[in-house]
Amino acid sequence: MTATPVKPSPAGVPGALSDPARVAGEELTFAGAGGTHVNGYLARPVQSASPRPGFLVIHEAGGLNEHIRDVVNRFANLGYVSLGVDLYTREGGPPPIGDMQAVMKRLFAISDATVLGDLEGAADFLRARKDVTDKIGCIGFCMGGRYALLLAGASDRLSAAVDCWGGFIDKATPEADSTPERPTPPLQLADRLSCPLLAAVGAEDQNPSPQLAEQLRERAQKSGHEVKVDVYEGAGHAFFADYRPNYRPAPAALLWQEIVPFLKRHLQVS
Repeated sequence: MTATPVKPSPAGVPGALSDPARVAGEELTFAGAGGTHVNGYLARPVQSASPRPGFLVIHEAGGLNEHIRDVVNRFANLGYVSLGVDLYTREGGPPPIGDMQAVMKRLFAISDATVLGDLEGAADFLRARKDVTDKIGCIGFCMGGRYALLLAGASDRLSAAVDCWGGFIDKATPEADSTPERPTPPLQLADRLSCPLLAAVGAEDQNPSPQLAEQLRERAQKSGHEVKVDVYEGAGHAFFADYRPNYRPAPAALLWQEIVPFLKRHLQVS
């Protein structure tokens, strides 16, 4: 484990960390699928005398970048022991983000079973820490939103999940409903959620579309858990990513106002 200086958040972003001294950050590894060492960035609240809930942050296609690390810090500032998981550890890092063909090729080649094993390993790593309670939540963005939904539907590790515009939740690739790497679309697992779910979709997005969001709501409600699927007007894909042109400050702020009480209620953070 290597201590990492914590930076303040960009000014004005939802949940901004303005005082880095409130959070301690470190680089670490944990055991993922097959015992492989997976990289991660952990942030925890400094002023905490009692164990806190654990929280996973699952990155978008750009990987565990500065934006995702800042999001990890923001959740630590709320009182969670937060872990950003590097799902590209085995590949040595993310694909060239400017090359969309390379990005899609990489995403479709990663096995859902491997990702699920890595995320379960991350949850187990957090739960085993003395400063973490038995409550573990997660949030995922874009590709990470898909994996948050997969983890909530195929595993028992979570107490709450937030899916932010997870793409390809209803199919494996644009051409195939199922592939060996992605045999079961997460949407098909939504009726067996192991925890409450909050999902967010932009009204101008097509993957997932508002119509697909309605399918997710209908199927997830059959799980018996609390389910809330919100469609945000004036927003498209990745509207929370403040480093991208997709960023929409007003919808992003509204989303944060939904996330904070949802997690507090289900993870019992004080």
